[in-house]
Amino acid sequence: MTEKMCFVSNKEPFEYTLSIVSGKWKLKIIYLLACTTPVRYGELKRNISGITHKMLSTQLKELEKENVIERKEYPQVPPKVEYYLTKKGESLIPIVRSMCVWGKENMTRQTN
Repeated sequence: MTEKMCFVSNKEPFEYTLSIVSGKWKLKIIYLLACTTPVRYGELKRNISGITHKMLSTQLKELEKENVIERKEYPQVPPKVEYYLTKKGESLIPIVRSMCVWGKENMTRQTN
């Protein structure tokens, strides 16, 4: 029988992390902001295939509420809004990077 590895003695930290990044879109948003900063709303919309305006807006508001991203609005016409990762958001970059490495390793294995 294989021994399972548990990283923490209780599941609260894991569930908290999931509550921040769960869903189909949040990690994609974080990934894009980790790759290029700042990112404007339209650029996010173009680079996240299949997301609706309403969903993108909702996800951005949730990430902002959790202090993962920062929204900077410029007082001009037409409106200009840019999004950045906060320090808290930047602390997720190693997790996203690890996911990319895992995906690359396993995609390669799958095609062999």
